[in-house]
Amino acid sequence: MPLGARDVTVAAARYASAAASIGATGPSVRKPGKSRYTAGSTPMSDPMKQHLAVSAIGSDRTGMVHELTRIVSECGGSVAESRMTALGAEFAMLLLVSGNWHALARIESELARLSEGSGLSVHLKRTEPRTPRTDMLPYSVDIVSLDQSGIVAGLSGFFASRGIDISDVSTRAYAAAHTGAPMFATQMIVQVPTRLHIAQLREEFMDFCDSLNLDAILEPVKS
Repeated sequence: MPLGARDVTVAAARYASAAASIGATGPSVRKPGKSRYTAGSTPMSDPMKQHLAVSAIGSDRTGMVHELTRIVSECGGSVAESRMTALGAEFAMLLLVSGNWHALARIESELARLSEGSGLSVHLKRTEPRTPRTDMLPYSVDIVSLDQSGIVAGLSGFFASRGIDISDVSTRAYAAAHTGAPMFATQMIVQVPTRLHIAQLREEFMDFCDSLNLDAILEPVKS
């Protein structure tokens, strides 16, 4: 049924009243809970967290990684960093384990028991997380050459003489794909002091590698 003039007037008045009410108080919406972190903030580190360095080596067999990491998990710890690899007929594991004091004490006890019963050689040491160095720049080093003695000793001596820290090293010997020639590959992460002139360092490094017939690359670590 069509609206009369009076009905239109009443409807308009009611609409204006509702609009004014919403404008004064705002729409009814549920506000999200207050965040624990403000914009740009980061969670605070746990002051109770401690760290344990673990090294373990034993005859290579299936299940070694599970046995060790299961103990860490069941005791309430967590693996922050790890390196694991087969070395000949042995399998070696390096881990940085984190947890509270009670968790690490349980891990130490259980790993000692594992070592006694499995023939796994385990060494434990309480430690602290590495502090970032603002006066160092990370660079990666890649070396490939015919296999020869003294490669790692020569490279480490070059960097040590210039105050350059080596933070990671990986090497492997292998046979060339087509010729079968014995080859040796080295990968390193080094920390170069900011006081050193990179262009001069690279030139000295390439000259050193040329003297040993090493194919080398030295470049910044890509973040």
